[in-house]
Amino acid sequence: MTQTSENVTWLTQEAFNQLKSELEYLEGPARTEIAKKIEAAREEGDLKENAGYHAAKEEQGKQEARVRQLRQLLERAKVGEAPADTGVVAPGMVVTVAFDGDEDDTLTFLLASREFATSDIETYSPQSPMGSGVNGKKVGEDAHYELPNGKQAMVKILEAKPYQG
Repeated sequence: MTQTSENVTWLTQEAFNQLKSELEYLEGPARTEIAKKIEAAREEGDLKENAGYHAAKEEQGKQEARVRQLRQLLERAKVGEAPADTGVVAPGMVVTVAFDGDEDDTLTFLLASREFATSDIETYSPQSPMGSGVNGKKVGEDAHYELPNGKQAMVKILEAKPYQG
């Protein structure tokens, strides 16, 4: 999981290894594959009307953007442990909040970088309005944050447990 300040991203060893493996794949085998696709499409003739060529070039651009993103993330990364189960909200924790103190209107999410979004639980970045509002709060406390429309919102922290993904 991550804890991000402006210059440092905290990662578990597992997360660091996962991102490093992805980077190695993108810089090695994936680059070779996309180069072959581009070359094969180029051999088909007129590049102006060659959809395969344009699709491969677009895929290459997205892949290279991801490489830059991963390099930057890993350069700033510090490897540490997943958060302790202290009842204090921190990146890497599954948090349950109640909106406006209504214990029937709740939301459970993983507080983590989008790099760790999973299909089994919604993920909120620590830099998001909700994420920055709840980060550092204890179970039972109220957290205030600003909505995109400029209005203030409040949630009560009901639970904060380390993610067991």
